[in-house]
Amino acid sequence: MSWFLAQPLTWLVATLLVYRGGCAVRDRTGHPAAQPVLVAVVVLGAVLVLLPGDVASRLAPFVEGTQGLVFLLGPATVALAVPLHRQLHRLRGYLLGLVVSLVVGVLVSVGSSVALVRLLGGDETLMRTVAPKATTAPVAIALSGTIQGIPALTAAIGISAGILGAVAAPTVLTWLRVRDHRARGLATGAVSHGIGTSRMLLEHPTEGAFSGLSMGLTALATSALLPVLVPLLVRLLV
Repeated sequence: MSWFLAQPLTWLVATLLVYRGGCAVRDRTGHPAAQPVLVAVVVLGAVLVLLPGDVASRLAPFVEGTQGLVFLLGPATVALAVPLHRQLHRLRGYLLGLVVSLVVGVLVSVGSSVALVRLLGGDETLMRTVAPKATTAPVAIALSGTIQGIPALTAAIGISAGILGAVAAPTVLTWLRVRDHRARGLATGAVSHGIGTSRMLLEHPTEGAFSGLSMGLTALATSALLPVLVPLLVRLLV
C-alpha cells in the first residue's frame, strides 16, 4: 500500500477521477456548490489527511504526479481567447466602461481586503499577503513575493476566492438583478479568475468570454497598481 501511495501516477489518476466525479455530480444535481474543483479539493484533501502515515510523505508524489496538469494551465488560459474572439462584436461601445470598472474593481478588491485584515487584527505581512487574491494564482504568487507577502498563503487564499466565486457569483448576480451577460462575466472574472471563468463558460458563452477577458485585465491592472497601492494602504492603516 505504501508503495502504491508513493507513485506519482496514483495521484494523477486519482485527481482526474475525482474531478470527473465532481463533473458528474454537478451535471446530475445542478447545485451551485457542486463545482468540480471544490469536490476535488475536498475529496483529495480528506484522502491525504485521513490515510495512515505522514501527510508530508504523500505530498511529494502528489505534486510530482500533477505537474502535467499544472503545465496545462498555461495553454488552457491562452485558449480562453477563443470564446473572446467569437464575442468581439459585443465590445463595441463597451470598452471605456470595461476599463473603468476593472480599475475600480481592483481598487475596491485590494482596499477592502487590506482594510478587513487590519480590522480583524492581522499584521502587515498578512495585509500584504491577501492584497493580490483576486488575480490568477501564478500572478498572485509573483506579486505577493514582490510586496513582501507570503506567496504560498496568497495562492491558497486566491484559490479559495476562486472556488467561492464559482459557487456563489451567478446566484448573487441574479439576486442583484444583473442581467447583462457582459457585466456578469466581467464581475466574476475580476474576483474569481480561472475557476470562476470555467463556471461562467457553462452559464453562457458571452459570460465566459468576458470573464476570461476580465481575468486577464484584472491581473494586468493589479500588477500595475499593487506596488503603489499596498504601501500607501499600509501606511494609512498601520
